[in-house]
Amino acid sequence: MESAPQKLELILKYFDDFSAEQLNQFAALDELYREWNAKINVISRKDIDSIYLHHVLHSLSIAAIAEFQPGHEVIDIGCGGGFPGVPLAIFFPKVKFLLVDSIAKKLKVVEAVCEGAGIKNISTRHTRAEEIRNKKFDYAVSRAVAPLKDLWRWSAPLLKKDHTKTPPGGLICLKGGDLAQEIFESGLRPKMMPVDKVFPEEYFKEKFVLHVAK
Repeated sequence: MESAPQKLELILKYFDDFSAEQLNQFAALDELYREWNAKINVISRKDIDSIYLHHVLHSLSIAAIAEFQPGHEVIDIGCGGGFPGVPLAIFFPKVKFLLVDSIAKKLKVVEAVCEGAGIKNISTRHTRAEEIRNKKFDYAVSRAVAPLKDLWRWSAPLLKKDHTKTPPGGLICLKGGDLAQEIFESGLRPKMMPVDKVFPEEYFKEKFVLHVAK
């Protein structure tokens, strides 16, 4: 089994502008998720040994298309064990992230990982996105939580309308497989980027980053 520093080479293969603190935080994720996954299963057993490829780097494909700015606020809808929100919060330490899930025990894992890794720019809320009121975000992110039409229905009321950002504020989600029917049913026209175009790894074939502008 590879050590966390060796696994970090996968991240450093594509990104090279991290502070020592960020590198320490990324390195801490391996042991923290192993420890907490043994108590509360949020990552499949077969995936835990590939956490940096299947979860961390996959989450960071959003950073390949979106340059979140200091002060931006991002909501992670249905964050599960903290993906894509936790890796993105490490990548963008001056951006505020709210990680939302309807299952409290998953947020317990997120909170423990944040505490263990010293991640300060994440808050959590045990709720459903559609129940959030009187709060607006620059972006919503999500990974394989629900059909695109539902993700947009939940996120659209929470998003600021501001096209000065790059990319424009909106929903950025990670999806896989043949998405033609799902996109058709949504009535949306998302911009799509194949993840393997940015990270040429076999695992990312037929995985996409979708962006729907507000």
